[in-house]
Amino acid sequence: MPRIPRFFMNDPRAAYHVISRTALPGHDVLGDEEKEHLLHLISWLSQVYFVEVYGFAIMGNHFHLLCRMLPEDQFSDEEVKRRIKLYYGEKRKIFFYEEMLKKWRQRLGNLSRYVQDIKQRFSRWYNKRVDRKGYFWADRFKSVIIETGEALLNCLAYIELNPVRAGIVEKPEDYRWCSLGYRARRGTGKTFLSLDLGLPRYEGKTEKEKLELLREFVYGKGGLGEPGQGTDEILRQRIRYFTEGLAIGSKSFIENVAARLKNFLGLKREKKSKKIKNLANFI
Repeated sequence: MPRIPRFFMNDPRAAYHVISRTALPGHDVLGDEEKEHLLHLISWLSQVYFVEVYGFAIMGNHFHLLCRMLPEDQFSDEEVKRRIKLYYGEKRKIFFYEEMLKKWRQRLGNLSRYVQDIKQRFSRWYNKRVDRKGYFWADRFKSVIIETGEALLNCLAYIELNPVRAGIVEKPEDYRWCSLGYRARRGTGKTFLSLDLGLPRYEGKTEKEKLELLREFVYGKGGLGEPGQGTDEILRQRIRYFTEGLAIGSKSFIENVAARLKNFLGLKREKKSKKIKNLANFI
């Protein structure tokens, strides 16, 4: 039976919380070297594809990725060519023509191809390294549609707190393979990560100021004390809506998602949303 096509939102407000688990048994399949290589692939391919990455967490048997695909038409043909060269390497000779650029433009703006590229390259690297064959990742990756703004910030905090919830570290900055730890090590210079979350209070701020705002929010939501002295521990719990829901955001955003999904699937029955206390709506 053929797979049902994935539902994606053609909406600049729509980001995605991507989750993918390993097919191998055990909670520590991904060791330090594996996590480092997976992070390298995410970083590199995030500069190839038309994607804005907000955060990630690479755990022992799965990873989280929070990102938004950028409109294809905002990139020139010259930029598409540059990204193709980055993908294949400067030594490879490439003959560019119109149909090729068209196909690559579509590919580089496709979330499935982006995540697939990350996972397939990692699988080949891992299997070669340990001399094995077969699947490394379990099933298809999950993706929850997240509205930019408050919902995106809450989801990012949830992802940053993964290593804290797992009892690996007390503070997310101490975990090398989550985005807050990555930002803490790399500083506020140019990286593949973005803090343009679609929030008015972040606009006009320096990268350092944005990072401090994020840290205060994560600490507050995680009940971690300094900085921010927050006591709200809701995001320290495993909230299934961030990983198993269809969409999270404002009422109008959810209604838009529901209408588009209804049209996509040819449904007649309305998909109702619920409200999460202290968070946004979700389907």
